[in-house]
Amino acid sequence: MLHCPRTFARTIAFSGLFLATVLSPALAADPTGDWKVADGVATIRVAQCNGNMWGAVSWEKTPGGKDKNNPDPAKQSRPTLGMPILIDMKKKAGVDAWEGQVYNAKDGQLYSSTIKPVGTDQLEIQGCVLGFLCGGETWTRVGPPIPVSTAGNPAVAGSPAAKGAVPKSTAPQKTTGAVAPATKPGQKQATNAPANANASADTVGDICLLPDIARPTH
Repeated sequence: MLHCPRTFARTIAFSGLFLATVLSPALAADPTGDWKVADGVATIRVAQCNGNMWGAVSWEKTPGGKDKNNPDPAKQSRPTLGMPILIDMKKKAGVDAWEGQVYNAKDGQLYSSTIKPVGTDQLEIQGCVLGFLCGGETWTRVGPPIPVSTAGNPAVAGSPAAKGAVPKSTAPQKTTGAVAPATKPGQKQATNAPANANASADTVGDICLLPDIARPTH
């Protein structure tokens, strides 16, 4: 039997612990991707847009919902699919958390909010009204993390993006605010999957291109 010297064995163990300590937080701190809300009625796609985190409804259990409780009459007929839920959330210094606002479609109100990844498959959402009446819930990951979308970069004045058009490019771009269903080598992607069959199915594409996120009015 092959025996490792104790010093060498300790070195290996320390190296493994060091790697786990360094790599794990990086993996756990990514809030992007698709997340199923606590009651399972919707999935929220979170992506980095214009340097901050935004979240929008990417799937709903009951299709055809409207933002009927919004205090703005002009928005009461807008679809809940694609509607921003996490608003312009900024990274908190020194911690793996982002703070901004969360929109509650049940009462049409915005609340101060913080999101914090827990491990790699949960996202804690905390919201408060003027510093009290605090509450929250935990969302479950159903889609992989999303690399930064080039579509989410600030538009330059006078450019096609600034005028509402999607800029074209001859170079490959990672406009990956959209989550593509995973497929195995040689496997064809299903084209007629039911809309409600999979909460992680791509239904809204790159959320950074949604009007309320690309040109926020808040």
